[in-house]
Formats: sequence, structure tokens, C-alpha cells
Amino acid sequence: MQIRAEYHLRAVVRPGDEPFVASPLPGVTRLMLDREGGEVARATTIVRYARGSQFSSHDHAMGEEFLVLDGVFCDEHGAYPAGTYVRNPPGSHHAPFSPEGCTIFVKLRQFAPDDRKQLVVDTTTAVWQNGSKEGDHMLPLHHHDDERVAMIRLGAGSRYEPAKDQGGTEILIIEGILYDGASAYPGRSWLRLPAGDCASLSTRDGCTFYIKSGHLG
Repeated sequence: MQIRAEYHLRAVVRPGDEPFVASPLPGVTRLMLDREGGEVARATTIVRYARGSQFSSHDHAMGEEFLVLDGVFCDEHGAYPAGTYVRNPPGSHHAPFSPEGCTIFVKLRQFAPDDRKQLVVDTTTAVWQNGSKEGDHMLPLHHHDDERVAMIRLGAGSRYEPAKDQGGTEILIIEGILYDGASAYPGRSWLRLPAGDCASLSTRDGCTFYIKSGHLG
């Protein structure tokens, strides 16, 4: 299966653009953002767990990264409420479930082989750094070689320009609306900007988003 697997091209998926589809497990549905492979795949996905649903125990041969968007995601290692960012390195495994239901943004099989750091960050309680403009804040989440992951919170009227030479940028809007001059991207919109993309992003009333850069080559 190939879904938006041309990483040198810009890609955008807004809420409602495409349907969630059933996974092999009852109560678990997926919005596939990009994908290379079948059930075992290099993939970026928004996954919904219905109340009381679960997923079979599985290994992460090439790592898993996820951000909980709503509800509480659980596995045998703990319970992760909305706003929790988790990295499970290559070789890890778990059996996910959600007693009350949840939605997560998850990236699979996208770790560097030597990136072995296990990480759990509660972005709702962490101390964010002040940005260059009053009202702007940043929370660094992870850094390995050229790959950088962070949360960005822009105040009303702020702008953000991704670096153009750092291996591309990927953004998931958490809340608020982000604009690029031609289009508006509301909460749960996903953007993939390849290296060299000249995007200039702004917000009118404030916006919070996940951003990952340096990983698209």
C-alpha cells in the first residue's frame, strides 16, 4: 500500500478530507496520512480507539512515536492522557487499550537505528520555553541527529517560518487555525512540507501544533 509516500512532495490532509477506516481489531479505526506497506508499514496515522477497545500485543522493530490527542491511551506500561508524547524505541513492544476511548497521532517505523531513547512527556505540565515574540512558546520534545520534534504555541497574530534546508517539516495542528496565505488549516490538519518548501505560516487568534523536522531527507 502506498499513501502519500512521495516524501519530496507537499501533502495536506484536513479533518473530513478522508474517512477513518477499520483496522483488523474491533473498535479501532484509522485515518492514514502516509503509508508504505501493508499491516506492517512505515506509516503516519491518526488512530481512534472506541471505549473499551484494545489492540493485540505487538513489537516495534523500527520504533513508534505518538501523541495522545484526546482521551486516555493505555498499555501495560502506564496510562497516557491527552497531551502525552511517547517514544517507544526499536525493539520495544506493548499491548494498547483504552477503557474510555482515545485518539492518538502515531508514527511507525521512522526511527534511526541508533535512536534508542524511551521517552514520555506530559506536554500539559511541562515547562515551555518563551519564544522570540511575546505570547509564543516552544516545548522541545526530542532531538537525534538532524531530527527535531517539538510543540509550538503561537500567540494571536504570530508567524512561523519552517527552515527550508533541514530535511523537511511535518506539522499536526492541535488547536486553533494555521494559515499559509492561500489556505486555512484547522485543528487536526496534517501538513508535510518537503525540504525547500517556502511556506510562511501564521495564525490570527493563536495556534498550537506538533512539529517534526529534519527527517524527510
